[in-house]
Amino acid sequence: MPTTLEKLTHEALSPLMHGFFTRRGGASSGIFTGLNCGQGSSDQSEAVALNRERVAQALGTGARALLGVHQIHSPDVVTVTEVWDTPPKADALVTDRPGLALSILTADCQPVLLADAEAGVIGAAHAGWRGALSGVLGNTVAAMVALGARPERIGAVIGPTISQRAY
Repeated sequence: MPTTLEKLTHEALSPLMHGFFTRRGGASSGIFTGLNCGQGSSDQSEAVALNRERVAQALGTGARALLGVHQIHSPDVVTVTEVWDTPPKADALVTDRPGLALSILTADCQPVLLADAEAGVIGAAHAGWRGALSGVLGNTVAAMVALGARPERIGAVIGPTISQRAY
């Protein structure tokens, strides 16, 4: 598989560095073929580490600063202030700290990236039906506002999702 990643971006989140990554350019094989970044998966840890390094590099940071949560289909949001070793349980992250990259992993749920570029506040949410119904997106906006974002300036983009024909 080629090492060229496919990163999808949207002008609503510019000029902040962001992207939705497809499976292209990953080191994983077998059922995980592609860019599997799931540290909790049963994929080979070396392949996951290489995939995460590739994503971090594409975002202009190091793999240690690529932070995600242990997703549990909840309305819970974590405010990130520093790099951690053990991801907390939640379904969204927000930060105002330059150099930190927020990540959400999805299969059949929706990834949502949010940003108030003027305030320098970003968010990433895993919005499956349970989390969306219980308020994960509203809670993400509220956590961003607590960091100085203004609701009227927050841009949000829903990333690629699975479609009915894929089932």
